[in-house]
Amino acid sequence: MDSGAEPLERTEAQGLVYYRHSPWSSLPHGIFTRHGGVSPAPWQSLNLGASVGDAPAAVAENHRRLLAHFGLEGAAVSTLWLVHGADVIRLDAAPKPGAALPKADAMITDQPHIPLLLRFADCVPLLFYDPERPAIGMAHAGWRGTAQGVAARTIQAMQEAYRCQPRSIQALVGPSICASCYEVGEDVMKAMRKRFAAESLAECAVATADGRWLLDLPALNRLDLQNAGLVQIHDAAICTACRCDDFYSHRAEGGRTGRFGALLSL
Repeated sequence: MDSGAEPLERTEAQGLVYYRHSPWSSLPHGIFTRHGGVSPAPWQSLNLGASVGDAPAAVAENHRRLLAHFGLEGAAVSTLWLVHGADVIRLDAAPKPGAALPKADAMITDQPHIPLLLRFADCVPLLFYDPERPAIGMAHAGWRGTAQGVAARTIQAMQEAYRCQPRSIQALVGPSICASCYEVGEDVMKAMRKRFAAESLAECAVATADGRWLLDLPALNRLDLQNAGLVQIHDAAICTACRCDDFYSHRAEGGRTGRFGALLSL
């Protein structure tokens, strides 16, 4: 498996600050920080979340700036109404203007010029690219989605829809909350035990003195991808809670914060 030894490339342009995966240089893509937008505190400044209390005009301008950077201003961007599940949407055409957002946490396409865009604030961004088909995908993996296997279900959807082979799919695990910052209760662990073998879960969860757990959500998603047959997995290894100067963190900022974006397009 790709050890993910090479760090993501930090890029600054037109006030925007984002991270790129250098092997995907031919694809418009980026995982954006909170810098370069117009939103005031506590959403400062490139907030892409429309349901966190920020002014709609500011959120719209932030989207415009992000898309304009890639020459995609006015493009029919595909996004989702995130529900913390594991459903995967197949996109065969650009969304119609004004159409209701699909309720799901992952999407795939083999169509060019359909940018995929999702929003995060501690949950795990998962980006996928199969250069042999070619096809792409993106998933939002919170603890509920992780326990339901959203990572593996996205891979399965790419296999079924586009005949992708797991060994040719490249995965990027984006910035998300680390185990040291993510304390959970027994309800979360009970859900994880239904998905992951005990020996595997033991490597991704550490019990605390007060009967709770420190859970490594990125590691669990890497494990799910490995179990699905992926060998090319790159982990950004950036904690959103440790680095809420760069990223929004729901946990570190007490829920009063914005959402950063990940974009990927063929």
